[in-house]
Amino acid sequence: MNATPSQSLLTRLAEGDRPPVDFVLDGRPLRALAGDTVLTAVLTHTGSLRETEFSGAPRAGFCMMGACQDCWMRLEDGTRLRACTTFIAPGMRLLSTTRGGQP
Repeated sequence: MNATPSQSLLTRLAEGDRPPVDFVLDGRPLRALAGDTVLTAVLTHTGSLRETEFSGAPRAGFCMMGACQDCWMRLEDGTRLRACTTFIAPGMRLLSTTRGGQP
């Protein structure tokens, strides 16, 4: 997932005064704002959230409230999380690609 900021799915229009939160996506250091969900933090930098475990196609979440199971991501340590209901944390290290058939 090597999207540039111009390819981001979401654009922040307001609330730019919240404290910054540094995180890593696929080894790339990025910055979000305190109170952002993982989904918001990732999609303000990229065009998709993750690759589907079935075909490798890009996914970006669907229901945005934790019901559809489309926004599962993994931390580098293998922990799975729902990007739409998990808040970004300082130093969080996220993976957008599937490994071993698991998001």
